[in-house]
Amino acid sequence: MILLKKIQLPLFIALLLIPFQLFAAEAGGGHEPMDMTSSSIGYIALILFMIAYVFVMAEEFTHLRKSKPVILAAGLIWGMIGWVYMDHGMSELAEHAVRHNLLEYAELMLFLLVAMTYINGMEERQVFDALRSWLIRKGFSFRQLFWLTGVLAFFISPIADNLTTALLMCAVVLAVGGTNTRFVSIACINIVVAANAGGAFSPFGDITTLMVWQKGMVDFWGFFALFIPSVVNFIVPAAIMHFAIPNENPAVSDEVVPMKRGAKRIIALFLMTIITAVSFHNFLGLPPVIGMLTGLSYLQFLGYYLKKTKHKCISHEQFSDKNEVGEFVVFDVFKPVAKAEWDTLFFFYGVVLCVGGLGFLGYLSMASELMYTQWGATSANIAVGVLSAIVDNIPVMFAVLTMNPEMSTGQWLLVTMTAGVGGSLLSIGSAAGVALMGQARGQYTFFGHLKWAPAIAVGYAASIGTHMWINSALF
Repeated sequence: MILLKKIQLPLFIALLLIPFQLFAAEAGGGHEPMDMTSSSIGYIALILFMIAYVFVMAEEFTHLRKSKPVILAAGLIWGMIGWVYMDHGMSELAEHAVRHNLLEYAELMLFLLVAMTYINGMEERQVFDALRSWLIRKGFSFRQLFWLTGVLAFFISPIADNLTTALLMCAVVLAVGGTNTRFVSIACINIVVAANAGGAFSPFGDITTLMVWQKGMVDFWGFFALFIPSVVNFIVPAAIMHFAIPNENPAVSDEVVPMKRGAKRIIALFLMTIITAVSFHNFLGLPPVIGMLTGLSYLQFLGYYLKKTKHKCISHEQFSDKNEVGEFVVFDVFKPVAKAEWDTLFFFYGVVLCVGGLGFLGYLSMASELMYTQWGATSANIAVGVLSAIVDNIPVMFAVLTMNPEMSTGQWLLVTMTAGVGGSLLSIGSAAGVALMGQARGQYTFFGHLKWAPAIAVGYAASIGTHMWINSALF
């Protein structure tokens, strides 16, 4: 990071002005991309990506949204690629490559947008608030709550995303934990580990598993072979941390938060949408995103029905479809769409285009040769998980998919799991960890998480060993 800051502007400009003929290799018959890994453009592209990612990792301190630097880097990288290929009369090759990357992004972006819309719709109907108030009213002890929030995070994250799940469970922990920093810190660590582990065995649990499924590396039901290894990944560190939880009972709250009208129907329609996406892919051979967008229409029609029958809500006081000032609020499907994590979706665009550009320049082929040929698939896939604790797992997994190494189903499942759960090793390794550091500021911290990293690492190693043992037939 320090070296990057010392890059001098004159040197950067000088590199840009080096004649292309000095670094661009001749294309083989105009049909293959040029190997530009040893060229100035290649080096500049690497530097741009690294600088952009320094800003991504420093988002908590700079408050610069992570999508901005990667989108800029993506444009600059492909701009340089287009310049070189235009100079060699091969612009259609670069155009085809960038369109391929853009199509991959569009499929994943629209899939995630539908999922985010449903989650936001459930949040607007107070599904998660109702669950939180129920947990608080039950009067569980700190140790019971530690396990309950962890188990719920593990089983909710395969359906909802791990970020939403972690935020929900953290809200419960903060509500009952209060100023008990020891409990809040360890419970948050447990939630992060559980949410990441739970997302690893479901195609919908994490962006990385979704990418692997949509790419066709593992079929829908194949991911569930990771269920037991994921349980091990969650249980091992939780069992170690259990003894550090205070054996006390927190104060009980009698707050009751009712769900709004249509909440249960939205949950049912979300499950129907998932079934539709799986059916379109498995039985019709169509991309899952087509099924997801079809499922979005279910929610749109439900919104229309709720609007037309709002008199039922007005005449029944048990439904709380009112805002803070007592005004009646009609469910509008486009409000959940607007509240989608657009920064994350645009960050994903920047990552896909940046990594795709580096792959087009030849760097991913070089990395694939080093990792999957020289190191071996198992060592490389374990290393991917460790790397995802430092670098977001989205670019890491997209890079692996772009490399497309020859691997068995067992190895694809291994890298899917390690990329998902490896982010638990550090608090900055996953979106759930970063979000909880902000939500429980001062109680759940980087160093507080780092203290328990050895226990999490034991769970990481145990889950890998479990997968290689019980799923040995897949290797």
